[in-house]
Amino acid sequence: MKIDDIAKLANVSKSAVSLALNGKNGVSEKTRNKILKIAEDYGYIPRPIIKADQVYQMNTKLLRLVAVTNSGIVTEQFESLPFFMELIKSIDTEIGSSGYSLMVSSINIETFEDEISRLEKEQKSAGILLLGTNLTSEQIRVISGIQPNLVVLDTCFETLDVNFVVMNNIHGAYQAAMYLMEHGHHDIGYVQSNIRMYNFDMRKKGFIQALTEKNLTINEKNCFSISPTTISSQDIFIEKVRNNMNQLPTALFCEADYMAISVIKSLTELGIKVPDEISVIGFDDIFESQVITPELTTIRVKKDRIALLAVEILIRQIENNDFDKVKVLVDTELIERNSCSENK
Repeated sequence: MKIDDIAKLANVSKSAVSLALNGKNGVSEKTRNKILKIAEDYGYIPRPIIKADQVYQMNTKLLRLVAVTNSGIVTEQFESLPFFMELIKSIDTEIGSSGYSLMVSSINIETFEDEISRLEKEQKSAGILLLGTNLTSEQIRVISGIQPNLVVLDTCFETLDVNFVVMNNIHGAYQAAMYLMEHGHHDIGYVQSNIRMYNFDMRKKGFIQALTEKNLTINEKNCFSISPTTISSQDIFIEKVRNNMNQLPTALFCEADYMAISVIKSLTELGIKVPDEISVIGFDDIFESQVITPELTTIRVKKDRIALLAVEILIRQIENNDFDKVKVLVDTELIERNSCSENK
């Protein structure tokens, strides 16, 4: 049973189902009750904004996926971002075959400790999969104190006694840099997120490592900083490129696909052809990377593999009392499409 199925049964939109299950305004009380009744009848685990005792009794085979939202990367609309949407879908698929149920909980970073405690008090989970994208090590430590059966995804802190599963960011960015250099690019620009976090810092480290091995550096004039969650042309980037039209790099590496798509849109607006005049490579391999023109060369994050390993580790800890912590890096894959060309 998925949100799509509930929407069809209730003869409403998916957004109406989401609003009802999240306890948000936008649907009538009659429609909300209808949706909740269908969710109950078909065993769908609603989001925790709904009191557990309204629909379900204690479920000892419940896994909670927690996203802590803020104004940066993991916003309240995080589930609409392709990377997180694909990751959650993969997690749901893996849990569906395990005999466990999944509850997705989004909580505000300002009150995360109180909210996690409340959620676990209202309906105790067997374990938590934590989307740690934008969290500090101290915040993750606090959550592990509330629910020790914990696996953190999308970030890693080596000094914490906590399970982590994350893409190998250094490896992916290293692959991207090597690919560009092998295609004759030596004057390479770097487009970084204006919001910093573990993944982006590791990507920069891997990219610079590859360039250093070839005795290359990134010229400061070819360093750009843009929003990682905007998928349209960006004025700051356009202005810097416009002021440097005679000395542009032959290729640009972008720390995420959303940024790469924004860069392509911005360059097109300036009349600069991709890849004929500038090659562009991204990171994540979201669905939109195949929709943009030209289709985006990028680094594939194996979200299905990350989900599988995270679920396996968490269930093993729950069922076998396996408290030996692991830090797992999942290697990436370079996907060659049409946004990069040889620099002759």
